Amino acid sequence: MSKINKRLVRDRLANWESRGIPLTTLSTKQKDICIQLSSTVNERRIPSNLPEDDDQLVLPHKQLESSTGGSVVHEEFQKSAPPEKAETAQMFLSWYSDLEKDMEKEEEAPYRHYIEELQGYQDQCDGVLGEVTTALTYLAGLQKQYVSVSTKTNALHEACEHLLAEQTRLMNTAENISNKLSYYNELDKISSKLASPTLMVTNESFVPMLSRLDECILYLRNNPNYKESQMYLARLNQCLSRALSLIKSHVINILQSSTRQVQEKKDSTQLGDNAFTLFYGKFRANAPRVKALMEQLEIRLDKSPEYNQALVDCQQCYFSQRELLLGPSITSTINDLATKHVRDHCALMRSGCAFMVHVCEDEYQLYYNFFTRHSPLLDEMLERLCNNLYDVFRPLIIHVNHLETLAELCSIMKVEMLEEHAQANAQELSSFSNVCHQMLMDMQERLVYRTYIYIRSDILQYSAAQGDLAYPEKLEMMQSIAESIRAGETKGHTRTPSSSSLKGHSRSPSNASSTSQEVAELTEAGKNEMKSMTSTMPMSPADLHGMWYPTVRRTLVTLSKLYRCIDRTTFQGLSQEALQSCIQSLKTAKEGITKRKTLMDGQLFLIKHLLILREQIAPFQTDFSIRETSLDFSKLKDFGKIKDAAKGLIQNSSKMFTFNSNNSLLQFILEGTPHVMEHFVDSKKDVDVELKVTCEEFIHHMSDNFTEPLKTFLSRACVVINMKQEEGIRSVSLRQQPFATPEKLHDVVSETYKNIKSRLPTIHKSMQLYLANRDTETILFKPIKVNIQQAFQQLSQILTEDYTEEDIQIVANPSPEQINLLISTTMR
Repeated sequence: MSKINKRLVRDRLANWESRGIPLTTLSTKQKDICIQLSSTVNERRIPSNLPEDDDQLVLPHKQLESSTGGSVVHEEFQKSAPPEKAETAQMFLSWYSDLEKDMEKEEEAPYRHYIEELQGYQDQCDGVLGEVTTALTYLAGLQKQYVSVSTKTNALHEACEHLLAEQTRLMNTAENISNKLSYYNELDKISSKLASPTLMVTNESFVPMLSRLDECILYLRNNPNYKESQMYLARLNQCLSRALSLIKSHVINILQSSTRQVQEKKDSTQLGDNAFTLFYGKFRANAPRVKALMEQLEIRLDKSPEYNQALVDCQQCYFSQRELLLGPSITSTINDLATKHVRDHCALMRSGCAFMVHVCEDEYQLYYNFFTRHSPLLDEMLERLCNNLYDVFRPLIIHVNHLETLAELCSIMKVEMLEEHAQANAQELSSFSNVCHQMLMDMQERLVYRTYIYIRSDILQYSAAQGDLAYPEKLEMMQSIAESIRAGETKGHTRTPSSSSLKGHSRSPSNASSTSQEVAELTEAGKNEMKSMTSTMPMSPADLHGMWYPTVRRTLVTLSKLYRCIDRTTFQGLSQEALQSCIQSLKTAKEGITKRKTLMDGQLFLIKHLLILREQIAPFQTDFSIRETSLDFSKLKDFGKIKDAAKGLIQNSSKMFTFNSNNSLLQFILEGTPHVMEHFVDSKKDVDVELKVTCEEFIHHMSDNFTEPLKTFLSRACVVINMKQEEGIRSVSLRQQPFATPEKLHDVVSETYKNIKSRLPTIHKSMQLYLANRDTETILFKPIKVNIQQAFQQLSQILTEDYTEEDIQIVANPSPEQINLLISTTMR
């Protein structure tokens, strides 16, 4: 193939996928076939059977087919097969060129048809494009016209909106001016309404008018820079004062009219059970008309001080009318109660306080029928009414001398009135509570004063009767009664209790308190304890309340009463005084019993009652110690120095405040003033100390009583032994002394042994009679036993050192085991 043909083929192949006007788009496989066909054509060999001359050149059909290897070429060659014999190469090439053209036409036919269709489409698109261009031209003109119209329309809208905004602003301004002027214009309307003779505070238009008046005043008060605002504000305030005056006049007329009607009915009829209806019915009937107005005043208290003043004026009128109405009736009722219970202060206290409690509660309820807010004037009025009770009670209280009555009054006031009533309804009874506290303080003051007198006269200075000091006869008698009861010998015989004499004079059960029955309960408890002796372990008659020494019983009863009635600090001081006085009275009684009987009876009596005191004061939850302040004059040995210092202070008064050593005030303080001393006094410790001292005295006395002969010998023997040790005299021997011979010493030991054996049962019986407590008896007798054993041990030691075996046998000193056996056998 010539170079021209190759180029032509390449160009034609390139046109298949030309970017401008491609013939068609070949696939990858088609491209591979074209490239393969081109390479096959370029590399094909000339057949060997072809003649060398160009005229004999023949291209067999089969050879071409095999060299190309493609079916398409084969078909094309079949359609237009070359002549069997090409005369010249030019003919063959001409045939081949025609063949290629035919093939191209056949192959390009669909594409040419497609191109023709595309060309038609292009012509149609060109037509559409022309029409679109024409439409766009019309649309551009229309857009220009729309922009022109839109611009004019927007300008018109803006102008309208501006006019509307201006109109709104002017309307708001006019409305604002009208609103502001309305507060000024209301003055004439309100003034005309207030000046109307037909205006009533109960009209429906009065409250709205009052609200509008408040709005106008508040507005002008908040805008003081407005023109003529101060003048209009003053005139509106005058209108407010006039309106409030109408309210006060209306309320005062209602209250005064109610008071007159109640007084007229009260004067014309007897009260009786209709008193409550009379004093409260009429006021409650008029309360709704007043309360509606008072609520309007109360909800406006923060708007103007004139409302507060008007409310206070109405409340004062209300309280004055109530006090005018109730005061005389309350005074009369309390006086009637005082006359009715002239001899029963407790009943008077209960009935009077109950009456005032009902009055306070009823007045509180009535007050809230008129008003909704609490007022301190209510408490002041109730306190003045309750003072009527105080004025009647106080003269009676300061003349009561009986401790039981005073204690019961304090208990009634403290427990029943303050704790049960006042605390349960603290708000309504606050005024009553204040008066009760004041009365309670007066009662407590009177109770403390009378207690001091009682302690001094009936405890400290108690003069014991013969029966009070009849120890141990009283105990023996009670023990014999207990034994007879236990044995059943006294069946059918009842003993009248000592409390029976009190029951005839006791108060009714409804008026009696626990304090007033305390003495009777103690006596009744003694009777029950006496009965229980038949079924329980033996006990001492001294444990019975009825057998206590009177001062002990009075002290404990007094403390039990005071404990519930007075404060802890005062109780501590009184308990200190009472216990010290009781201890002193017991010491005096001990001396009387000692003179009358024996020292042992007096000591056991004192021990038992001190044990009772210590046991009975334990339940009191208080401290029995107090701090006392005293002046110590021990450092002022010479009274003349005090006199000289005082004289120097008066004479050198000009040097009182000089800053040097001649300061007369400093000299007087250093030389002429005593020292202030503070110390604590504990009455409970005093009881323990006194009990300890008394027990030690009893132990020493009993020990000496048992071993008196032996103690006498040991004392004399100690003197001889000490002289022997001090002077070193060897010739002096204890056994050679006349009082210390073995025979004499044998008599001493025998007498001591017999003394123990004979006296020990009596002592044991007395301890059992007074104490009747095995543990207490054991604790108290153990040191006595130890002292007895130590005395015999001391004698045994002396015998071992100074006596021979023969002398020891003559003396016959018992061993510790024998002494222990003797004591144990005798104590059974």
